[in-house]
Amino acid sequence: ILVVGGLGFIGSHTCWELAKAGYNVIIIDNLSNAFNSVFDRLEAMVAGHYQKLSGHRPSLKFFKADYRDKKAMTAVLEAYESPLGFALDPVESPIPRRSKITGVIHFAAHKAVGESIKQPLKYYANNVSGLIDFCSLLGDFGVKNFVFSSSATVYGTVADIGVPLREEYCSQDRTVFVDDDGKQKVQQSGCSGLTNPYGRTKWMCEAILNDLAHADPEWKITALRYFNPIGCDESGLLGEDPRDAATNLMPIVLRVITGRQHILNIYGDDYDTKDGTAVRDYIHVTDLARGHLAALKSRTDKGFKVYNLGTGTGHSVLEVVAAMEKVSNRKIPTQLVGRRDGDVGMCVAKPSRAQEELGWRTEKSLETCCRDVWRF
Repeated sequence: ILVVGGLGFIGSHTCWELAKAGYNVIIIDNLSNAFNSVFDRLEAMVAGHYQKLSGHRPSLKFFKADYRDKKAMTAVLEAYESPLGFALDPVESPIPRRSKITGVIHFAAHKAVGESIKQPLKYYANNVSGLIDFCSLLGDFGVKNFVFSSSATVYGTVADIGVPLREEYCSQDRTVFVDDDGKQKVQQSGCSGLTNPYGRTKWMCEAILNDLAHADPEWKITALRYFNPIGCDESGLLGEDPRDAATNLMPIVLRVITGRQHILNIYGDDYDTKDGTAVRDYIHVTDLARGHLAALKSRTDKGFKVYNLGTGTGHSVLEVVAAMEKVSNRKIPTQLVGRRDGDVGMCVAKPSRAQEELGWRTEKSLETCCRDVWRF
């Protein structure tokens, strides 16, 4: 399995779960927001895991490269190319290229909402243009099993309707479905109320991948809409450790607890939620990583398919703060500031499609997330 952006927070945890499941893993990362030491930790963890087991230890390879670098990516794909036979007339019937790579997971997008508002072209160039060129190259090598990291941001202001979000609420094709109230609904293709360039890039990428799967039925493309990943591997050896200062809640909470930041800003307490602070569906990163394995293993059909990866339960900012205070036995100072551009009040998944079709469900609680983070 080829994993681009594989040394970041979600990528590294997914590589770890892949290796434990017996997959050989090829990691691509340009280290713009991750560290080479993450690969050293992964290698040590995999070695330790398989030392206790009899049987084949899968390989773990790392190439420092930008996934948009066609020359570098071509070299990697050529290194894993499968030898094929010959064609009677290569001019009329060129031999299709084939690869030992059986699947690709794409984590190489920029992902900060605030930065996307300030630098939209950076996000469109990397997230959208980069995806187009990358998929074109994969297609040249016959690698057409693709798992894409999407995001709950594609739901835009629809997230504020106050009920868990179904995949149908943002669809790439006209969709007829029966909603939770038992009424038949029709959802036209597209999504309304996208609140920031980051979310728009994810929606555009989904649209492009859907069009690709329609045009070439050999592609099997799974878009996984993440909700809010937190936590870390229970060993405490992997965690969220980006080069750039993370703007999501948990890393900031940790900076305040450990004294690297004086106070936690709470962006708004006037949302239509139980305590006025924003509510999100916080999913343990290990549960999220295992969702990628389920997408690789459980999908037997081809074409484009979307799945929510979330718990189905929302927690407010204040609830997360209280949970971290409990497991760390430390007080987290907070101050109220205004809402941030691009934020919505509530965003919670309805994860039943992934449960039914992929056999995947979350196992870890908010308290487990906080305990594992504190261990790290």
